[in-house]
Amino acid sequence: MVVASIILWSGALLVIAASLAAAATAIRFHRPRLALLAVAPIAVGLAGAAFRLEVPAPSHTFAVIGGVGLALIGVIAGNPITVAVLAFADRGNGATVIDGHHGGIVVTESADGTRHDAEVLRGGTTIGYVERLVVIAAIVLGHLEIVAVVIAVKGLGRFSELDSPEIRERFIIGTLVSLAWAGACALLIVV
Repeated sequence: MVVASIILWSGALLVIAASLAAAATAIRFHRPRLALLAVAPIAVGLAGAAFRLEVPAPSHTFAVIGGVGLALIGVIAGNPITVAVLAFADRGNGATVIDGHHGGIVVTESADGTRHDAEVLRGGTTIGYVERLVVIAAIVLGHLEIVAVVIAVKGLGRFSELDSPEIRERFIIGTLVSLAWAGACALLIVV
């Protein structure tokens, strides 16, 4: 049984490493759909957890490496996965979303009959990384109230920018996807 556990955990760690590589490649080459490869192992892990399948780690080293790997997938892969879901949500409306230079998105605003481009939700990429890191840490540490604080701070901090339906939609979808992804990865760490 120990040999089977070592083989299974070694395979899981290789899949985690491959998922991290896919996420990093997706970010580097602006191909967010590539990060969807990271969804498969998380989905399999969640299915295993739902059916209470347990394969104890053969050593603490395997458990720690697996936990750190899952946390990294939660933080890093969350960005391109969120971008892919937002692109899916935007399909069909003819809108093209342009990434801004400061981690936000560029939208066309109309002021006094003149139209100009403006970057909104600035720092969104960085905020997303921090948000997922804090959510994963909160769940792993068992302090779910921290997740509520993250949501409140993010909502209050962005409130003044949520003046158009398109921006509100992207904010809500992006936040929900980011939080759900971080929560799913954190669940696999604690189960």
